[in-house]
Amino acid sequence: MKRIIYSVLSNMLSRSENVKNTKAELSSSKEFPYKIDVIAENLFVPWAIDISNEGKIYFTERSGTVRVIENGKLKEEPLIMFTSPFISRGEGGLMGIVLDPNHLENNYIYVMHSYLEENKIYNRVVRLIERNNKAFIDKIILDRIPGGEIHNGGRIKIGEDNKLYITTGDAGNPNLAQDVRSLAGKILRIELDGSIPRDNPSKNSPIYSLGHRNPQGLAWNSNNVLYESEHGQTAHDEINIIKPEANYGWPLVQGDEISNEIKAQLPLIQSGNITWAPSGMTFINKGPWSGKLLVANLRGEQLLVISLDSNGTAVNNIDLLFKSKYGRLREVVQSKDGSIYITTSNRDGRGSINTSDDKIIRLIPS
Repeated sequence: MKRIIYSVLSNMLSRSENVKNTKAELSSSKEFPYKIDVIAENLFVPWAIDISNEGKIYFTERSGTVRVIENGKLKEEPLIMFTSPFISRGEGGLMGIVLDPNHLENNYIYVMHSYLEENKIYNRVVRLIERNNKAFIDKIILDRIPGGEIHNGGRIKIGEDNKLYITTGDAGNPNLAQDVRSLAGKILRIELDGSIPRDNPSKNSPIYSLGHRNPQGLAWNSNNVLYESEHGQTAHDEINIIKPEANYGWPLVQGDEISNEIKAQLPLIQSGNITWAPSGMTFINKGPWSGKLLVANLRGEQLLVISLDSNGTAVNNIDLLFKSKYGRLREVVQSKDGSIYITTSNRDGRGSINTSDDKIIRLIPS
C-alpha cells in the first residue's frame, strides 16, 4: 500500500503545473459541480465552523469572537467576545468550535482557546451556553493544555461515540509529543462533561494518540475511520488515520521515516518535499463529491480533494483545487444539505490580504 500511495503522490506532484492550471479553469467552468458563493466578508481569521441542524452557521474568529450566520446573513453582534485571561498571540487565540449534539435543547457550544496564567500560555476547552443571541462561559471542560505562539493544534470535534476529540500541538517543545505526562502533541478524547471515558487507551488519561507535531483537522468517514491532518517540520505534512494508543512519531520521525526507537504509525499520505500546511478537513457523504475527503491547505493555498478506496484506508487519487485563487484556506465543513463551507485565513500574519478578506465561501451542489 505504501508503494501505491507514493506512486499516487509522485504522479500528483509531477503533474502539479498542469493541476494548477486545469483545476483553476475547472472551478469556474460549467463542469464544476458546485456553484460558488461568498457568504461573509471582512472577517478576521475565521478559524472553525459548525452548523446547527436548523442551518445556523456558528464560527470562531481567532481574535476572540464567536459569530453567527442565519438565513444567509451575518449577524453584526457576536455571540461572545472573549476577554482576559483569553489571549490571541501568534497562532493562538480562539480556535475550534463544535455544537453539542443536543444543542437545540441545551444550547451548549464547546470552544477551544488560548489563555494566560502566570505569564504562561495555555489552551483550554470551555462550554458556552447560548441565551437570547448571547453566549456565556458555563463550564471549563479541560484546561492547562500547554500552549504557545506556535503549534497549538486547536481542533475539536464530537464523534459518533458522543465523545469530544481535541487536537493539541507540541507548543514549540517537540519532546512533549512523546511525553505521556503532558497533554501537548496529542489527540485527546473526553466525555462532554470533561471526565475521562472508561474505554480510553490508558486509565484516567484523556490521551487517545500521541506523537503529533501540530494536528489541525479531524474528520470521520461513513465507516467511522478517523482522519487527522498535521503539519510537518519542513514539508512532509501528513494525513493520518488515527487509532487509539497509536504513536505518530514526532519528533523522532515525520512523513514516511522509520524509527528504531518506537513503533510509529505511518501516514495515509504525506506531502513529500512540498508544503501543504493542511488544516480543517471534512468527509463528504452526499452530493457530487460524495465519498471524498476534503482538506483545506494554508501554505498550499488550495483544497485537497482526496479519493479513497471503499474502506477509506487507501488513497486512489488527489486533486488540487482553487490553487492560489482565494489564498490560505483554513477550514472546510459540509452541511446537512450537501453545501460545503470554506474559510480563508489571509489575515493570520502569513498571507497576502486580498480585498474583503477574510471570507467564508459556500459551494452549493449544482
